[in-house]
Amino acid sequence: MVNFSLEGKVALVTGASYGIGFALATAFARQGAKIVFNDIKQELVDKGLAAYKAEGIEAKGYVCDVTSEEQVNAMVAQIEKEVGIVDILVNNAGIIKRIPMVEMTAAEFRQVIDIDLNGPFIVSKAVIPSMIKKGKGKIINICSMMSELGRETVSAYAAAKGGLKMLTRNIASEYGEYNIQCNGIGPGYIATPQTAPLRERQADGSRHPFDSFIVAKTPAARWGTPEDLMGPAVFLASDASDFVNGHILYVDGGILAYIGKQPQ
Repeated sequence: MVNFSLEGKVALVTGASYGIGFALATAFARQGAKIVFNDIKQELVDKGLAAYKAEGIEAKGYVCDVTSEEQVNAMVAQIEKEVGIVDILVNNAGIIKRIPMVEMTAAEFRQVIDIDLNGPFIVSKAVIPSMIKKGKGKIINICSMMSELGRETVSAYAAAKGGLKMLTRNIASEYGEYNIQCNGIGPGYIATPQTAPLRERQADGSRHPFDSFIVAKTPAARWGTPEDLMGPAVFLASDASDFVNGHILYVDGGILAYIGKQPQ
């Protein structure tokens, strides 16, 4: 019997006030999970709580910086006390700085690595002990196509996401014997408010050059949507994926499989 239900599970999605994290948490809630999330500022947490309420979802939000072990440990302890042991962790919080490598300072590089790679390490480390005691758990890391590909101006992001891919595989290797599955989702180019400027029509009605580039590179011939990530996330969070471990599931419309069209 294939079981995609998340009934009664506690799901912690980091940075889930909006965007992809919010979409994944919403999908989990619709499958019966209890949602907890964090963000770095109270106003973002409040924005998230209002958004969940508008969807009819009862969520709990916490102010927490994922790069702080002290704050993360305190948040996880509070979640366990107020809601229950975390059954599902999605390491979604992240940033990107689009700066040419030779113009990027070491401090800027470290900031991206700290949030996008050290953060998932810190939060995973905080929830794993209780997962071991419970005898099961699911960790989903939001990787990226930049776990596999390089591109101009994203040296720090690509380095962090490549590292996160390997952290995913190592958590699977180290804790699989405790019935903990750690997998990654690698989104392609997703239509969100953050990417909206890249999809705006030009003054003459033509596509933005980057929009044309992405559509041409994607066999599906479109941008993805947050909804495209919901099914894969529910699969990796549910009992249906109990023998899937250390895998990165790329939800990219086929970009990574495609060399691109031959120039005319």
